[in-house]
Amino acid sequence: MRQRVVISELLLLVVVLILGLAVRPGTAGIGSQSSPPVYQRPQSFYLALGDSITYGFQPNKPKAAPPTAFDSGYVDLFAARLRKLSPEIQVINYGCPGESTRTFAAGGCQGRGDVRALHASFIGAQLNAALAFLRAHPGHVGPITLTLFGNDWFPVVFHKCKGKLPCIRQRAPKEIASFGSRLASILNRLRVAAPKTEIIVTGAWNPDPASLEQLRPVYRSLDAAIARAAAMTQSRFADTLPVFNPTGSPHAQQARLCAFSFICTKGDPHPTDAGYRAIAETTMAASGYLRKP
Repeated sequence: MRQRVVISELLLLVVVLILGLAVRPGTAGIGSQSSPPVYQRPQSFYLALGDSITYGFQPNKPKAAPPTAFDSGYVDLFAARLRKLSPEIQVINYGCPGESTRTFAAGGCQGRGDVRALHASFIGAQLNAALAFLRAHPGHVGPITLTLFGNDWFPVVFHKCKGKLPCIRQRAPKEIASFGSRLASILNRLRVAAPKTEIIVTGAWNPDPASLEQLRPVYRSLDAAIARAAAMTQSRFADTLPVFNPTGSPHAQQARLCAFSFICTKGDPHPTDAGYRAIAETTMAASGYLRKP
């Protein structure tokens, strides 16, 4: 069985490379970009995975506050919508502030120290915790949401490139391809463990009001990498880029970002309540729940 899976992955890798998508072995998904996303009604558990956005972090709340104080994130709001379809659904939120695609798979999320505790504690890598939960509750988990991009991409922008636009544009293709490969690998492992579960991946956005137009093509490319990874694994894509970074006048673009994040009031890119509501609505719209009986 394992030999057949390896052969299948190698064949799909050849196809992906021909299409110009830089994906390493092991990242090929069960589905293809032409396969429809998996649909499944909400089950007993909603599994929320990712970083501080999944956690629901906001800088206006004390870091020493218990996890229950961070209850206005998109996961909480999306779960409230799910309960209208499945009143008994339970939320398992493994979101860890500071999580990247690297630490998600290998462990070592450093953001645990930024909050008093996680909503749902785990030891080791978040991916392993998610796979263990799926094995322990076969057929009873759905949906799964995943939010990962900031801790992969923002270090490139603000640390490696010091915010300099030519550096960002030059490094973007390689960095985005590498990120997309890691994300696809994560989604593939989740899909193998949960072949019938609806998986929804949220997109990226630019948190810097000073570079909204200058870096729009770069963030479109980053967003497209997330969308491709989702499509390869028959997952759904919640496109938050046009929500946080709409087109229009510079004033209108900045006003939206200031309203949906704390970047203008606290210099922090995390979403406000309005921003989290927008992510929750985008996630629900991307799901199959509004279109299926």
